[in-house]
Amino acid sequence: MNGVAVHLNDLRRTFGAVHALDGLDLHIEPGELIALLGPSGCGKTTALRILAGLEDADSGRVLVGGKDITGLPANRRDMGMVFQAYSLFPHLTALENVQFGLKLRRRSGGDRAAAMLDLVGISAHAGRYPHQLSGGQQQRVALARALAIEPQVLLLDEPLSALDAKVRVQLRDEIRRIQTEVGTTTLFVTHDQEEALAIADRVGVMRSGRLEQLAAPAEVYLRPASAFVADFVGLSNRLPGVVEGDTVTVLGTRLPLVQKATGGPEVTALVRPESIGVVPDPGGAARVLSTAFLGPTSRVTLEVADSVVIAQVSGESLAELTVGTPVRIDLRPVPVALQD
Repeated sequence: MNGVAVHLNDLRRTFGAVHALDGLDLHIEPGELIALLGPSGCGKTTALRILAGLEDADSGRVLVGGKDITGLPANRRDMGMVFQAYSLFPHLTALENVQFGLKLRRRSGGDRAAAMLDLVGISAHAGRYPHQLSGGQQQRVALARALAIEPQVLLLDEPLSALDAKVRVQLRDEIRRIQTEVGTTTLFVTHDQEEALAIADRVGVMRSGRLEQLAAPAEVYLRPASAFVADFVGLSNRLPGVVEGDTVTVLGTRLPLVQKATGGPEVTALVRPESIGVVPDPGGAARVLSTAFLGPTSRVTLEVADSVVIAQVSGESLAELTVGTPVRIDLRPVPVALQD
């Protein structure tokens, strides 16, 4: 299956006084998986629903494969959807659920449906009804059903949020494997930052109906385009700093800036916890306030000057960082953003 390009052009949608979409422009390359990420009310689900034909935009255009489909109803848009709720027919088996869309299109569905259940790793449960399946298994059936019709575009609306953490990670990885194998152009909407960074070719961070940044996951995390992106994606310390040229001095260390400072020299810098090294030192200017063991990594809360700083360290180093231990803080020279 070959993916098609998708272009959302200057989409606008209001609900009363709320601008759900405020001139959204989004281009998805053929076969690409884009994850839209942002806080509640940022417009990510509205964008997906307009692409699906489940909602109308006030203005703007939707193009798929170069064809303007803005006015087409949902049943003529050739798209597969997977929702947060599994939305399976309770009176149909897993196999029959997957066959359903094929039968609506008057296509022989047996072999195709069986192949899709095998693709999502659930062929052994083809004869079971939804109530006999776990949440993760039901969502796999929903994914197989969406893929069975060979849609031009696959739309995933918070498909993993109802699952427990371990199953969520497993199915997230499966979705990425399957999407890569099948090659369907995909829009994935989520509020989970880790999910978006792990699964997407590019991540679009939305705010107030517009894209703040659209870039590869590493670019979004390491070189955020704005203070909002830096603050929303991942965890950041807000630390006082002094700007000089294209650098900012924080806790005695000069760091490069992601973007040029526009205000005065005194600023608040956003520093990632993993950029902060912690070394036990009797003469250190900081001390450990608390620790949290998280498995392969640990989180250490420090007091230095008038600031509270959170650092991320390896799990095995936690033994020497007990509460009250004096430490030295070393900042890695990675680019930082400034708070608006």
